[in-house]
Amino acid sequence: MDSSMTRDLYRDITDFAHSTPSWFQHLAELWTEAGLLLFGALYVVAWWRARTGSARSIALAVLAPLATAAGYVVSESLKSVVDEERPCRTVTEAVASVSACPPYGDWSFPSNHSAIAGAAALALALAWPRIGWLTVPMAVLMAFSRVFVGVHYPHDVAAGLVLGALVAAGSVLALRRPAEALLGTMRTSDTGLVRWFAGPGHAEQTVPPRPGRA
Repeated sequence: MDSSMTRDLYRDITDFAHSTPSWFQHLAELWTEAGLLLFGALYVVAWWRARTGSARSIALAVLAPLATAAGYVVSESLKSVVDEERPCRTVTEAVASVSACPPYGDWSFPSNHSAIAGAAALALALAWPRIGWLTVPMAVLMAFSRVFVGVHYPHDVAAGLVLGALVAAGSVLALRRPAEALLGTMRTSDTGLVRWFAGPGHAEQTVPPRPGRA
């Protein structure tokens, strides 16, 4: 893939990275991985809060990590076809990358981190709409950090975000109804662990018996 359009932007961002304090550079390196762990924690919270909701709510929460995994698989498959070299190796006029350049064969387009972030942000927002104000900025910052530390072109992370979000949306759309039916059935299971995973759902409202005729 022709990366000439974003080479200048890559150099500008990496130049900016080198102008920041060392602690900020280390923070950016940490965020590229820690963000994934935070998304993982949000999956658990989204699932736990959905256990007392409708079958649709728990289905969306359970599908969130699965949709994210689908985003990663599609991104990794595309990466093996495109074979774009990392900018930290090809943009020789740029400053050295903050992070160590990945080995040859670990291709650049699209960014897997960004695909995961984009998929996770959308899938979590579908399962828990109010959390979108957090997950979307998280995903954008994670994508930007991959350019900041010097291991991706800007177009790598932009494509990763969009690809991950689209795959996640498609996965949720395709699997929501089957997952909803399955989890609804699991809530009536005789196995305690299965019922615990699927959650109790909405508390049943007891209707008082109608008084008998005199």
